[in-house]
Amino acid sequence: MMLLSRTPRRKHAFVLQCLRVYATRPSSNLASSTNISPESHIQDSFTRRSNFWIPTGGITATENEDAHAKLIRAGYLRQSHAGIFHMLPLGQKVQEKIEKLIDKYMSQLGASKVSLSSISSEALWQQTNRLEGYGPELFRLADRKDVPLLLAPTHEEEITTLVSKTIKSYKSLPLRLYQIGRKYRDEMRPRQGVLRSREFVMKDLYTFDYSTQSALETYGEVREAYSRLFDELKLPYLVAEASSGDIGGDLSHEYHLPSPIGEDNVISCNDCSYVANEELAFARLDPLEDATSDRDITAAKVWRGVSQDRSTFVNVWYPASFSDGDINTYAIKSVLPGLDSSLNDSIPFWSSTTKSKGLAAPRRNFRLLNIIDYRLGTPFASALQTNRSPELLLPKDSDLDLSTTTTEYITSTADEDHLNVLKIRDGDHCPRCKSGKLRVQKAIELGHTFHLGTRYSDPLEARVQVPSNLIETTANSTGEMATVSMQMGCHGIGVSRIIGAVASHLADEKGLNWPRAIAPFEAVVIPGRGLEEDGVIVSEYLANSQGHRPLDLLLDDRSTSLPWKMGDADLVGYPVLVILGKGWSSDRLCEVQCRRLSSVSHVRLEDLPIYINQLLSQL
Repeated sequence: MMLLSRTPRRKHAFVLQCLRVYATRPSSNLASSTNISPESHIQDSFTRRSNFWIPTGGITATENEDAHAKLIRAGYLRQSHAGIFHMLPLGQKVQEKIEKLIDKYMSQLGASKVSLSSISSEALWQQTNRLEGYGPELFRLADRKDVPLLLAPTHEEEITTLVSKTIKSYKSLPLRLYQIGRKYRDEMRPRQGVLRSREFVMKDLYTFDYSTQSALETYGEVREAYSRLFDELKLPYLVAEASSGDIGGDLSHEYHLPSPIGEDNVISCNDCSYVANEELAFARLDPLEDATSDRDITAAKVWRGVSQDRSTFVNVWYPASFSDGDINTYAIKSVLPGLDSSLNDSIPFWSSTTKSKGLAAPRRNFRLLNIIDYRLGTPFASALQTNRSPELLLPKDSDLDLSTTTTEYITSTADEDHLNVLKIRDGDHCPRCKSGKLRVQKAIELGHTFHLGTRYSDPLEARVQVPSNLIETTANSTGEMATVSMQMGCHGIGVSRIIGAVASHLADEKGLNWPRAIAPFEAVVIPGRGLEEDGVIVSEYLANSQGHRPLDLLLDDRSTSLPWKMGDADLVGYPVLVILGKGWSSDRLCEVQCRRLSSVSHVRLEDLPIYINQLLSQL
């Protein structure tokens, strides 16, 4: 039963009266027979649907409706421009709960919250050599003095500059600062709603240490905090070894939610802890048995590519039993980091001239790189090197002259291992254990941790004075001071992306579903027609009976039909539905539904708080 001592004092009499009436008149119309009317000046302990804007209705569900369309139809968000969205009250509640969850675990790390400006300067980004690397994805602008500015897609430059001007002594470290704010990226093709948008909300934690050892310890603590955070969502996330990409650094991990609409491929072993992003993953290769011993170069196919500067052309030779779709461009980039992997067709660039302002200009100093998959064997590689036929090495109608082109042949990795140019497939051998098989899963990246080292502190001069004996790289233990660049870490979580990813992962044909931790409301009370006042009493009872953790409750007090409100509730995705229908009118039983758990039960009012809490604890 409810503990009245935990109920706001001025509500004691009202709630006690409700309970007494319920106990003595179980079969009567609860509200009408007691003439109970809550005082107008008393604030409800729950939210009334009539006071909370949820613009559902008016949008017809389409065939094969995806989760993003459900978010719009359920009233969580609306699109304002291509790749840009307004968060409506329901979406804002989910976002605020994610932010509250993040605040909880950042506090456990001893991190302080800041709010950095969304506007940064191009000059600052030039100092770290990232301005051109981001290219057209940057939103650029200028002020009235023509100072070039940009809308920040990330804040490493700004936070490093801030700290470099503030912290000078190692005694002020470690320092952990985080923010939750809007970021901007001018995506060429925004898609899948808030999963790939031009404006998005992210959490960024930036860490500063004076030594590599301390920075790696911090990195480990952040990873543990991330695991606890994602554990609370009770979703099957994957932690993958990852590439640091444009951010920089040499150690990073990604946190993924498996999803058929994911843009990343995550490879995991079914028998050990090996998990890696497709960029870093590799498989233990089968021994080479059926090499092309007859030197038949027609037994292979060729995939063609070109470098970003258009000076290096790439032939990738692989067995004819595969297709171009099996080529692993990350493997090619390990040989040629400058490969332009954004092109669907590179053949138009296999030319000795380039067009500029409509005029053809000659180009020189070409390089032709032949990358040969290990499955083709040494005989094939030898045959290819002896056959310099343009019909073989160049695409049709190419005007390149092989006599003036530097031609190279790559048959192994930099470590002299077999060169595998094909994507990993389900069932390939795990590189870490002897018996494991690899599985490839589509996934959505929710978070990423980076150990940056001095990638930003060096160019932006974020340095501190440290006693020499505390620095790993020196044997001087005399107590003299040395100046060192701070060791940094950057750790992100996509707040708005979590909304889209969770919606996609848990949605079903009826609507959305949410984990308890981030659901807009934990439960909804839905009274049938004529039972509106009973709904108020049940809601007040539930909202005040959860002790130290009040139930985040919505009362659907609209005058629409019960089936309509139930369908609306399924679409919105409240974890628990409390329905006052025929069972309530006849036997004072609440129908409790939990779609994620496939649970439908009829529960007495006095048992309702404990029962709802048992359901929510599983979500």
